[in-house]
Amino acid sequence: MGLQGWYDRHVMPRLVTFACSQGQIMKRRSQVVPLATGDVFELGCGGGLNQEFYDTEAISSFSGIDPHGGLLEGARERARAKGWEVDIREGKGEAIPFSDSSFDTVVCTFTLCSVDEPAQVLGEMRRILKPGGRLLFLEHGRAPDPDVLKWQERIEPVWKRIGGGCHLTRPIGSAMRGAGFEVEPLGQGYLPKSPKFAAWNEWGIARKAGV
Repeated sequence: MGLQGWYDRHVMPRLVTFACSQGQIMKRRSQVVPLATGDVFELGCGGGLNQEFYDTEAISSFSGIDPHGGLLEGARERARAKGWEVDIREGKGEAIPFSDSSFDTVVCTFTLCSVDEPAQVLGEMRRILKPGGRLLFLEHGRAPDPDVLKWQERIEPVWKRIGGGCHLTRPIGSAMRGAGFEVEPLGQGYLPKSPKFAAWNEWGIARKAGV
């Protein structure tokens, strides 16, 4: 295992979890995650940062995947402690190991920035949603301001190496619409007290178009 591999396995998950648990980010999680109901699937659930915000009584079962196997047992323990039926597996969003139309709610927070194939991941999340199901999202990505976008493009090559493949310039709402979702925005804007190149957030509800 080279230095990059060691970093990606042992340091990067902890660094990303720390960065994504700052106060303003947790405040925005609290505006999205409590909307989850029924049979719930969370993409990238290993860090457990959303657990405190779920409405326990509104959820029938909790499933999820995370590519970092070392985080999974802790994720299972936190979910089971809430009394849910739990099915958490190691996996990647490009091939979600659950059947079509399995979930009422899919939760995706600060995850699309780092997947290998975002369009494929969005297609997989759409596939596993039941008719009428909802994708709850909170993501950071491509800033609308040209000056900020220029800095994102300059910084992104280095940022990806230290942030587990995290991209700064990926579109959010438009990518979801392109994947066949109808998007109901709940909010967007720069994260306060953060460098703008990494601070553009969009959050909301996405539903299967035409369903």
